[in-house]
Amino acid sequence: MNAASTMTTAAVSGKEKTHLEAADPAAFKRIVVGYGFWIFLISDIILFAAFFATYAVQTDSTAGGPSGRDLFEIRNVAIETACLLASSFFCGLAAIGAKAKIGRLFHLSMAMTFVLGSAFLALEIREFADLVAQSAGPSRSGFLSAFFALIGCHGLHVAAGLLWLLTMMAQVAAKGYRDDVLRRLLCFSLFWHTLDIVWVALFSLVYLVGVVS
Repeated sequence: MNAASTMTTAAVSGKEKTHLEAADPAAFKRIVVGYGFWIFLISDIILFAAFFATYAVQTDSTAGGPSGRDLFEIRNVAIETACLLASSFFCGLAAIGAKAKIGRLFHLSMAMTFVLGSAFLALEIREFADLVAQSAGPSRSGFLSAFFALIGCHGLHVAAGLLWLLTMMAQVAAKGYRDDVLRRLLCFSLFWHTLDIVWVALFSLVYLVGVVS
C-alpha cells in the first residue's frame, strides 16, 4: 500500500513537472537553475565555515611566533573591504542595467566591479607577500597556516569571480540580454554578493578580533 502511494505521488509530481515545463519552459529552467545554484552557494558557505572553525581552533597556536596583533594592518584591510563592498554596489547596478537592457549602465558597472575586485585581490596578494617577507608564512605556525588557508580560499573565489565577470561581459556582447544570459548574470550576482558577506565576517572575526586580542 505504501509502495503504491509512493508511486502515485511520484507520478503526480512528474505530471506537474511536465505541465510546468510545457506551460512556461523559461520559468521552469529558471527555477531549476536557481535551485541548483543555491545548493552550490550553501555548500560553499559550509566550506568557509569549516575554514573558520579551523582558524578559531588555531588562533592561539603561534608556536612562539607573531600573532594577529603583531601582523595585521587594519588600515590596509579596511581599504580592501571598501573596495569589495563598492564592487558589490556596482554589481547591483550592473544587474539593474541588464534587467532594463541599458547597455551603458551594465558595461560601465561591470567594468567598475572588475576594477574594484582586482584592486581588492592585488591588496590581498601584497599582504601575503609582506607576511612572507617578515618570515610569517603559512609554515611558521598553526595560526598562520589557518590564516593563509582561510583568506587565500576567499581570494581564490574572488579571482574566479573576476574571470566569470569577464565571461558574462563577453556573453552579453555576443548574445545580448537573452533569458539564459540573464540567468547566468543572476547567478554571478548571487555569487559576488555572497563573497562580500563572507568577507565582512572575515574582516570582523579575523582581523578586528585578531588586533584587539
